[in-house]
Amino acid sequence: MNNHKSHTPGCMVSGVGASPGIAIGRAFLLDRGKLKPRGEKISSDQVGAEKERFLAAVASARQELEEIKERTLKERGKETSGQHNYIFDVHLLMMKDKMLVDDTLTLIKEKKINAEWALSLNSEKIINFFKKMEDAYLRERQSDVAHVSERILRHLTKSDYDSIDKISRGVIIVAHDLSPADTLQLNPQKVSAFVTDLGGRTSHTAIVARSLEIPAVVGTEYATEKINGGDRLVVDGIEGKIIVNPSREQLEAYQEKKRQYNLFQAHLLLNRDLPAETSDGFRVSLAGNIETPEETESIMAHGATNIGLYRTEFLFLNRQTLPTEEEHFLTYQKVTRSLPPDSTTTIRTFDLGADKIAASAAFHEDSINPALGLRGIRLCLNRPDIFVTQIRGILRASHYGKLKIMLPMISGLKELRQARTIIDASKRELEREGVPFDEKIPVGIMIEVPSAAIISDQLAQEADFFSIGTNDLIQYTLALDRSNEHVSYLYEPLHPAILRLLNQIITNAREAQIPVSVCGEMAGEPLYTLVLLGLGLDKLSMNAISIPHIKQIIRQSTFVEARLMLEEALQMNTAFEVEGYIAREMNRRFPETFLMKI
Repeated sequence: MNNHKSHTPGCMVSGVGASPGIAIGRAFLLDRGKLKPRGEKISSDQVGAEKERFLAAVASARQELEEIKERTLKERGKETSGQHNYIFDVHLLMMKDKMLVDDTLTLIKEKKINAEWALSLNSEKIINFFKKMEDAYLRERQSDVAHVSERILRHLTKSDYDSIDKISRGVIIVAHDLSPADTLQLNPQKVSAFVTDLGGRTSHTAIVARSLEIPAVVGTEYATEKINGGDRLVVDGIEGKIIVNPSREQLEAYQEKKRQYNLFQAHLLLNRDLPAETSDGFRVSLAGNIETPEETESIMAHGATNIGLYRTEFLFLNRQTLPTEEEHFLTYQKVTRSLPPDSTTTIRTFDLGADKIAASAAFHEDSINPALGLRGIRLCLNRPDIFVTQIRGILRASHYGKLKIMLPMISGLKELRQARTIIDASKRELEREGVPFDEKIPVGIMIEVPSAAIISDQLAQEADFFSIGTNDLIQYTLALDRSNEHVSYLYEPLHPAILRLLNQIITNAREAQIPVSVCGEMAGEPLYTLVLLGLGLDKLSMNAISIPHIKQIIRQSTFVEARLMLEEALQMNTAFEVEGYIAREMNRRFPETFLMKI
C-alpha cells in the first residue's frame, strides 16, 4: 500500500513521451524497488563456493528469460513477438558475456567479496562505460546491463518479482523501471499505458512500447513517489505528461483529445499505400530509418517504400568479439528478404568510435571529445580489417536484394577515395572466390561534417549519392553539444547558416545529377517538411511513426508554395525569425497535425 503519498488532484508529472497516444485508467503500482545487495568479505576457502553460487544464479536467470521468451512466443504468436526476440537474445547473450560474468568471478576471487557485491561493482563499471558514449541510442544500452544484472541479483538474493500476471484489464502500470522482457509480457488488452521513473526514448523498452502501440511516458524521475496504486491517471504519450486524479474538466478535455488522436491516426494510415506527392505533381520517396532487421515490418506498415538508413552499430554491441563476415551477410540478407523485391536498403557502415568497440575489439582511444575523435570512416580506415569484414558481408548480401553502401563522417575526397579503394579490392577478392555480388552497388556518403558540405560540389563528382545527416551537421556547424543541457537551446535546425548549407549541398548534388536525401531528425519533423520540400528534396528517411504525418503534409501541399515559403525564410536573419515564420505558416495550413503535437 502507498497511502502515505499525497498530492493535489489534477497534479501533473512530466517525463519523456516515449510512445504516442492518450490513455485514461487506474494506476497499477509495480513497486519492485531497487535491490540493495549486502556487501560481505569472504575467506579464501569460501571463494570457490561463492563463484559457484554466482554461476548458478546466472544459469537460473538465463532459464527464466528463456521461459519468458518461449511463453511470449506462444501467447503472441511468431509474427507479433518474433520481431522483438532480438531483445531477449541480447539479454541472453549478455549473461554469457565475459565482461559481465568473468570479470565478476575475478572480483570475487581477487577482492574476496560475496557474489552480490562483486556483481554490483562490475555492472556499475560497465554501466559507466556506456554512459560515456556519444550516441543516444548506444548510451541507452546501459539500461540493458542494469536489467540483466538485476535479474541475476534477484536470483542471488532469492527476491521474487511482483507478478505481471496480477494485472487486470485497463490498468496503467507505474514502475521505477521496466525491462524489455517485462514490456513484452504486457498484454495490450490489459495494459493501456505505462509510466516509469527511468528510461529514455531510445531505450529498448520504449521501442517495444511503440511497436505494441502502448502509450508510454518514461524518465519521470519520481512518478512512483507521486502516484498511488488505484489513482486515476491520464497518460499523454504525445507530450510526455501524466495527470494524477484529473478534474472533470481535465478528464473531458483528454477524452476528446484521445478521440481526435485516434481518428487522426486512422485517417493518416488510409494514405499508407498512396504516393507522397504534392497536388502539383512533385513526388517524394519516403524511407525508414532502422537499427535492426526486425523493424522493417513496422516501416513498411507505416507506408515507407525503402530503408533510407540502416544503422549497423547494433551488431557491434554487447559482445566480446567483433561480428564475423557471415554475421554481417546473414543480417543484411535478412533485411533484403523482409522487403518487397523493388525496395532498396541503404546500409551505413558502422559509425562507432574507438571508445564504443573497446570491449569487443580490444581497441581503445582516450579522447577528450570522442565526437571529434577516431570514429566513423576514420576508424574504418584505421582498422581496415573491421571495415573489410563488413564490406564483404554487404557485397555478398547485395546479390539477394537492392543495397547501397553509405559512408559516415566523410570530411574530404581523400577519405572517400581510400574507402572506395578498399571496396573495389573486396569486390575483386569475391570475384576471384566466385562469390556473386552486385558489381554496380552504389557507394554514397553522409554529409554531416561542415567541410564535406562546403566541398560537396567536388564530392558529388565521386560519390554515387548524398544523404544529409542533419543531426551532426547542425551540431558541428553551430559548435554545440546537443546532449549538453546548457547549450542545447542553440540547436536550431532553421538557423540561416543551416538553411544555406542545405541549399548548397542539394544544389551541388542536383548539378552533378546524383540523388540526395535527408536521413536526420529534420526529415521526420512535420514543422520542417515544407522547408525541405522547398529545397527540392525528393527523398526523406525517418522513423516509422513519422511517415504517415509527413506524407499527409506533402499530399496537402504544392511544391510552388513550399518554394515560396523557403525563399521567404532565406531572407531572414535569425533562427528565431525563421522558426516563428515557419511555425505560424504550418499551424495555419495544418492545424490538426500541430494540435496533436506530433
